[in-house]
Amino acid sequence: MHRDTPSVSRDPFATGEMGVPAILRAAFGGRFVGVMDLSRDDRGFSLIAAPTRCIRRGDVHELIVTDEAAAAPGSTVQRCRFLGFVEFESAGVLVRGDAVEVDGCEVGTVAGFDECHFPNHLNIVLQATHARTGVQLGLRPGALLQVRPRSGNHLADIPADTD
Repeated sequence: MHRDTPSVSRDPFATGEMGVPAILRAAFGGRFVGVMDLSRDDRGFSLIAAPTRCIRRGDVHELIVTDEAAAAPGSTVQRCRFLGFVEFESAGVLVRGDAVEVDGCEVGTVAGFDECHFPNHLNIVLQATHARTGVQLGLRPGALLQVRPRSGNHLADIPADTD
């Protein structure tokens, strides 16, 4: 007698079968609800293999900046400067390489995601040439955060199907 075994889905990002997906997306964002003045050079964030995460409206997540050029999905990040916590006012999809702006000034690009505090919140790790804390950047609660999609924007050049 043959017994069917349930198939287990594998993560194509973890196996290296899939790179950064092309997703046509709109900008989205939220506001800082907490600003931090914390620096760590030994944090040990383990960035997950997936280069994307869905963000729901109303979610609160932590933003961290590193100046480590090798920060990418699957890597470990030690040197971190903590910006603070953001409540997202609209839903969206974050993708590695997206630009993140605060009050109109770019603070970094999405490097990856750490889930050590999940499901309470995600750690969204940004890469920047010069990493600074939220207080060092002069951020205040209520500061506007915008995610500007960079990955997949080439899809906007594809003509719409009119048939």
